[in-house]
Amino acid sequence: MPRPAIHPLSRLFAFARPYRRNAGLASIFSVLNKFFDVLPELLIGVAVDVVVNQKQSFLAGLGIEEPMTQLWWLVALTVLIWVCESLFEYLYALKWRGLAQDLQHELRQAAYAHVQKLPPDFIARERSGKLMALMNEDVNQIERFLNTGANDLIQVFCSSLMVGAVFFVITSKLAVLALLPIPLILFGAFWFQRRLYPRYAAARDAAAVVSNRLNNNLGGMATIQAYTAEAFESEHVRAASDQFRARNADAIRVSAAITPVIRMAILAGFVATLLYGGHLALSGEIGVGSYSALVYLTQRLLWPLTRLADMTDLYQRAMASVNRVMDLLETPIARRGDAAIAQRPQGALRFERVGFAYADTPTLIDVSLEVPAGQTIALVGGTGSGKSTLLKLLLRFHDPASGRVLLDGADIATIDPVALRRRIGYVAQDPFLTDGTIADNIAYGEREPDHARVEAAARAAEAHDFIAALPGGYASAVGERGANLSGGQRQRIALARALYRDPVILILDEATSAVDNETEAAIQRSLAHVSKGRTTIVVAHRLSTVRHADCIHVIDQGRLRESGTHDQLLASNGTYAALWRLQTGES
Repeated sequence: MPRPAIHPLSRLFAFARPYRRNAGLASIFSVLNKFFDVLPELLIGVAVDVVVNQKQSFLAGLGIEEPMTQLWWLVALTVLIWVCESLFEYLYALKWRGLAQDLQHELRQAAYAHVQKLPPDFIARERSGKLMALMNEDVNQIERFLNTGANDLIQVFCSSLMVGAVFFVITSKLAVLALLPIPLILFGAFWFQRRLYPRYAAARDAAAVVSNRLNNNLGGMATIQAYTAEAFESEHVRAASDQFRARNADAIRVSAAITPVIRMAILAGFVATLLYGGHLALSGEIGVGSYSALVYLTQRLLWPLTRLADMTDLYQRAMASVNRVMDLLETPIARRGDAAIAQRPQGALRFERVGFAYADTPTLIDVSLEVPAGQTIALVGGTGSGKSTLLKLLLRFHDPASGRVLLDGADIATIDPVALRRRIGYVAQDPFLTDGTIADNIAYGEREPDHARVEAAARAAEAHDFIAALPGGYASAVGERGANLSGGQRQRIALARALYRDPVILILDEATSAVDNETEAAIQRSLAHVSKGRTTIVVAHRLSTVRHADCIHVIDQGRLRESGTHDQLLASNGTYAALWRLQTGES
């Protein structure tokens, strides 16, 4: 059976459990503020009663017979009430806004922390623009609701209860007429809410598409300009923005109708109080002061309901955002092991009959291979053959669908992924550099870099000479994603970063496929030196870069086809030999 849907507020309350005390205090302050906010209208009625009836007034019946004394008491009560109202307004604003800021911070931190635990493929599949919109705009939308919307909803509810009680105390006949529009107003508000929610959810999805398109185009602006595709991409952005505008317009058509409908209902209640209440006053059934108070209270009761349009709008946008954020937080994380790892593992690896599939497409099929500790092995094969997937399984970005991966005889599924990855140095084809200095990037993840180790790693990666030639040396800024460096320089910085942590296992995933010959030669020289004593796995399309590996494994369509040294594979005249001839031009 499908699990029943959970209301967004319930999901938000569950997340905000540590802040229940603050939320409770904020709610109490909102109620007390509304209580003192309603009292001035009653004092107006009492004041009218004092002026009209003087020594026969309501206050005279309490023992205060002199009219001027009664007025002084009213002045004192008015000052006290206004001070209390202002005090509780300050307190509820302080608590609600503080709660909004705290939850905004916690939600964003929790969402980002959760994304970091998900495999990189999840971010690629969900699109970074959508996730950016979720962690910024959606979280901010929830903050806006908590800043003002929650207090407004509480106060409208309390106002209805308090004013309704006063009406029934003074005259139950008029109370029924004055309060009759409220059920109609609430029914209409909820009717509109049900129709607004899917429209705002669609608008948020459309906003994420716009964000993703802009994020993608800004990252690829050089390609857009090189192919003179500015008009083409502008049309894409326009189409996405038009879609967002259309989704918002659909929601606006519904939300804009709320206030006019509510105003008509309010008019009915006010007219009923004005006419029927006046009739009761003229006939002597209620006093003039009571009639004055009821007229003012009717406005105080019904007029705030005109803001239901804004409240409903803010509420529905926030609930759509809550669901999106909570859906992300509830995205399941792959099973994590908790076994410890040796301080310095030997680095022997074994893949035992490993199988894996993306969705329903098999990527690896019954792959078994062994990597002795300290050896350099290469994985070669065509695009999509499954080479990089093997690396993702080793890094535990995914777990095998079948089979297992062993490190020094222990299944890595039982090892804490963080402890495992700290023993691995990883160099990608397109390395990520953070917007900091060169030293920050080489010692990535450390708050206090060891400058001696930074320089040693840079020398081992043959990066020291070009770094030293820069005006700032190791303190030079690399720019966003390394924009101030060439592709070859970024790649050598990435290799230095991997070597800085002195890994037991070194992984190079197409690390030389997009660099010039000089950089490739520098990386090859570095590898010949740094691979000694550590297990090294090299994924490459260029076979010339792996010909000296201890063993070369050929992967084709997810299966291990051949294994051996360069000379052995050429002699066997199989898939590897065909690839070699293709790349070298040999017949």
